[in-house]
Formats: sequence, C-alpha cells, structure tokens
Amino acid sequence: QVQLVESGGGVVQPGGSLRLSCVASGSIFSMNSMAWYRQFPGKQRELVAEITTGGSTRYAGSVKGRFTISGDNARNTVYLQMNSLRPEDTAVYYCAASWRDSSWHVHDGWGQGTQVTVSS
Repeated sequence: QVQLVESGGGVVQPGGSLRLSCVASGSIFSMNSMAWYRQFPGKQRELVAEITTGGSTRYAGSVKGRFTISGDNARNTVYLQMNSLRPEDTAVYYCAASWRDSSWHVHDGWGQGTQVTVSS
C-alpha cells in the first residue's frame, strides 16, 4: 500500500505565504509524477501544479508566477510554495501521485487533503 501524507496547510493573511509538503511512502518502485490539486466547496478538484520525476512542471493559469512546485525524487516528496496568496486561493489542497510497482503497473493515489485559508 502507498500513503500520501500532506502537511503545511493553515490560515494566512492575503499576500502571505505557505509551503505545503507531501511525502509518499510504501510500495513504490518508480515514481512517475506528483501534483497538487485543490477543491473549492461544491466544485470538482482542479489541478494546481504538477511535476514529473524528470523535473518538468505545469501550472494552472491562476497560480502561475505565485506558486512553485518542486520535488525530491530520493524522498518521493513534493512541495508547493505558495506566495502572494489571495482569498480566492482558499480551498482544500490535495497531493496526488502516479507511480509504478515492481510489476511495472501504474497506480494513482491521493492524500487526505489539507485546508488552506486566506483571510484577513
């Protein structure tokens, strides 16, 4: 089994910063990519940022220039540095990962989510 454990959420004032972390552990033979999604109340989850083990990244247009995704391949860990936070960034943020097991089968999984609230 594979677990994704997020940390770093909380309450911050507009213009402030937060750093989210996510560690994947368990039967991972090879990690393909890790990502951050967010979900607003009553809405579907949306991609915030994604990073492959090769270092390629992509971002949602609404966070480009403010958020930075980075990863530590050796530790199966992904980070999301969030700067210049806005009230509209308030959401539950989820870590996601895609990996292969020792039989080379692809699996996907989610973390439990962490609340980010931007409010004065």
